[in-house]
Amino acid sequence: MTAPLFSALFVATLAVVTLARLWLARRHLAHIAAHREQVPEAFRAQIGLEAHRKAADYTGAKVRLSMLATLFDAALLLALTLGGGIRWIAGLWQPLLADTLAQGMAIITLVLLLSTLLETPFDLYRTFGIEARYGFNKMTPALYLADMLKSLLLGALLGLPLLFAVLWLMERTGDNWWLYAWAVWVAFNLLLFLYPSFIAPLFNKFQPLQDERLKARIEALLGKCGFTARGLFVMDGSRRSTHGNAYFTGFGKTRRIVFFDTLLARLSPAEIEAVLAHELGHFKHRHVMKRILFAFAMSLGFLWLLAQLVRAGWFYEGLGVTAPSTALALLLFFLVMPVFGFLLSPLLSHYSRKHEFEADAYAARQTCAGDLSSALVKMYEDNASTLTPDPLYSTFYDSHPSALMRISHLKGAMP
Repeated sequence: MTAPLFSALFVATLAVVTLARLWLARRHLAHIAAHREQVPEAFRAQIGLEAHRKAADYTGAKVRLSMLATLFDAALLLALTLGGGIRWIAGLWQPLLADTLAQGMAIITLVLLLSTLLETPFDLYRTFGIEARYGFNKMTPALYLADMLKSLLLGALLGLPLLFAVLWLMERTGDNWWLYAWAVWVAFNLLLFLYPSFIAPLFNKFQPLQDERLKARIEALLGKCGFTARGLFVMDGSRRSTHGNAYFTGFGKTRRIVFFDTLLARLSPAEIEAVLAHELGHFKHRHVMKRILFAFAMSLGFLWLLAQLVRAGWFYEGLGVTAPSTALALLLFFLVMPVFGFLLSPLLSHYSRKHEFEADAYAARQTCAGDLSSALVKMYEDNASTLTPDPLYSTFYDSHPSALMRISHLKGAMP
């Protein structure tokens, strides 16, 4: 492989992927617009035409913003690589820092901060434009800023030591550095399972579930399914958004069940029980563990591939970098991998949708399928999720099956 050939391959792949993303988005918009004026027959008894129109318009607004973000991301990637952005940033630090490890830390940190800053306007518009326009946003500018500062501080506290460890291993441990780096990455991710106990409370308040009847009902379901949990908690999701959800997270003694307060306010006890049974289904089928192991396997493969590219001059030069280093190899690799990995999207989405069907089937066996069906319909309506996604777009992007497919499967499970 030569540098000019790799440059041409990178540009061609980026162009094809960007055009594919835009084409899929336009298909999605056209499909939603074509079905905007008619609620699918399976949902007419529960969802009105105005709610269906709102979902179509809300989805369309998000998709149009994503199209702009896709173009911006492609332009930013070109500017950082072939446009010389990374080369210029690296040149700033080389005269200031003699240690190559310190240089690498500074370069990667600055590029990540710059990317975050440049992409912030999209998130601001999504939050205070689209989400506010459709009645979902409860975030204030002060809370948004506080969340951003907390996220940056948390990212520094967790990410910088990890980055230092990986760069040190790349420079000091020889050809097998990628195995050691992978071990560090695995250990780091396992530590993140402490999230429910230590990180989440930095952003939200968690209170024990007070509804004794609902609590007894949930505990009976847990006993029936053979699950134990550290506690049942309610999260103040309404502080930021009207969207609702629930999750069951952690392992062993750290497992806990968390409900958004918005979800509890909208669903009946039977529906809440059915939603929880769905989440329990993920644990019953070991979906969380399977996804973790799959992610670890992929990361091992990526690090091995990076190890092959670290000494390849054409890799750096083909992406606009003239002074190779381990830090620049790491940065360039993780910037361009999403481009070359785009075709994996349908496979990953299919894998996730398969798990959702399995969790639904488990919930239908443990509770009433009709309760889960009605809960899902309410959640689709409350979250303004479109009932009519474009099938091809959904194949690439949707981690959950479409509403029609999920409800159809659940109706098949009803007595």
